[in-house]
Amino acid sequence: MVIDVYAFPGFLKEICQDPERVAFRREQYFLYKQHVWPMELFMKQLHAAGIDKCVISAEDVTTRAGDTIVSNEEIRTLVDLQPERLIGFASVDPQRPDAVEVLEKAFTELHLAGLKLSPAMQRFYPNDFHLMDPVYQVCLKYNKPILFQSGMTWIKDSPSTYSRPVLFEDVAMRYPDLRICLGHFGWPYIMETAMLLLKYPNVYADTALLYFDSPKQFFHTTFNVQMGEYWIDRMLADKVMFGSTYPRIEQKRMIGAVDVLNLRSKQKAMVLGGNALRFLGMEEKENG
Repeated sequence: MVIDVYAFPGFLKEICQDPERVAFRREQYFLYKQHVWPMELFMKQLHAAGIDKCVISAEDVTTRAGDTIVSNEEIRTLVDLQPERLIGFASVDPQRPDAVEVLEKAFTELHLAGLKLSPAMQRFYPNDFHLMDPVYQVCLKYNKPILFQSGMTWIKDSPSTYSRPVLFEDVAMRYPDLRICLGHFGWPYIMETAMLLLKYPNVYADTALLYFDSPKQFFHTTFNVQMGEYWIDRMLADKVMFGSTYPRIEQKRMIGAVDVLNLRSKQKAMVLGGNALRFLGMEEKENG
């Protein structure tokens, strides 16, 4: 089982009928030349990369930009088109006065599998518990994991000071039963991410990081040179998940980049899918 935990579906034709909404997505995601393509092509891309399932996430920037980039309802629409391949994550702007209601609906009516939060884009600190406690408590209530954007984001007007990995330590300590993933491995603060993975059983990270060079070169520099060459294999193999950051980069190329890591077969299988099953709460379902 190979699972991509970090993909953005905003340019799939099935939710791109409104040209103004597509233009809004391009502006917000700094993807001005991004084409729209049909679900059929996306499925072919998954197949070419050998990916069995893919997490697609909504993005709510209502209080900063006035709208969702991709709504929870749109994610539900896409998942319903490919229920065996797609896993939908909700989003909510924590600063919305109706944030709890929006999230409750996402879990109880739309039956989405988790929550995606982007502290830099949404302009909040993850350890601002006066703001965030209600959101975290809803996730605990329904046993839903949270995928955080962490570290750098390409998105303009999104300061990385909100998403530095060390800020999530308070969350991990306060909510030990809340599964959280630090997206992009918290790059460039990768040592902070590695520290949190070592210390906290409920903290995961993904490989959806690529900011220059080719995927293989970037993975080699990040994981083999800047980190210890065998750190993931020997110490972190149960905490790292595959993520592609699609559509910024082809999933097939990102899958290929995993080969530059010095992983034994069992550890590689965990990174490519086994850890995601546990993070998503799907382990028992798959085994059953």
